Amino acid sequence: MPFYTELHAHTMETSCCAEERAETLVQDCLLHGYRTLVVTDHYSHTTFEALDGRTHREKIDVFLCGYRAAKKAAAQTPLTVLPGMELRFTAPGNSNDYLVYGLTEEWLYETEGLLEKSLPQFMPLARAAGLLVYQAHPFRNGMHIVDPGLLDGFEVYNACVRHASRNGIAQQWAQRHGKPGISGSDYHRREDAGRGGIETDAEIRTNDDLLRCLRSGAYRLIRK
Repeated sequence: MPFYTELHAHTMETSCCAEERAETLVQDCLLHGYRTLVVTDHYSHTTFEALDGRTHREKIDVFLCGYRAAKKAAAQTPLTVLPGMELRFTAPGNSNDYLVYGLTEEWLYETEGLLEKSLPQFMPLARAAGLLVYQAHPFRNGMHIVDPGLLDGFEVYNACVRHASRNGIAQQWAQRHGKPGISGSDYHRREDAGRGGIETDAEIRTNDDLLRCLRSGAYRLIRK
């Protein structure tokens, strides 16, 4: 039997643009047959702007609220919940978003100053931690092309119907540069549920499972 994994989803607890709580996200994932959910709340200025004066640890506590709420809601269900993030650096003029997989709470608590970095500065940290980094919706309005050699791949199918993500161009771009593509629902509302992600033959239960799957390419894209 195939197993479905959601790779791009936001919660109201952490992401100010999301309209549903983590509990509803979990319910929707189960309703659509997913067995794994990676919560990729926004790690960006908008998430932390109201937290000036807080310690780094306190800020990470806030960032992890959505993930932790989803994990708690899924505790007695077949759904595995893993932490991820959609990272946006605060450099002037930057509006690119990057989906990061393989995160641990410990790494987030130990690693300060992420928002002030650039992609070339961030990637050595990601490599040292064994993380994978994909540019989210790279051809949506406002996005900028970056050196594909810095990235592990691209989100070539973003299912959000409220944005023109130009998924076809993203797919061609990834193929042109020999980079793998991933898919995500970009869940913010209930109408977004079940539209993206990956399908695998083996269940993804841990970060190691997820990273191994993504590195091997042993998955099929969900496009709805």
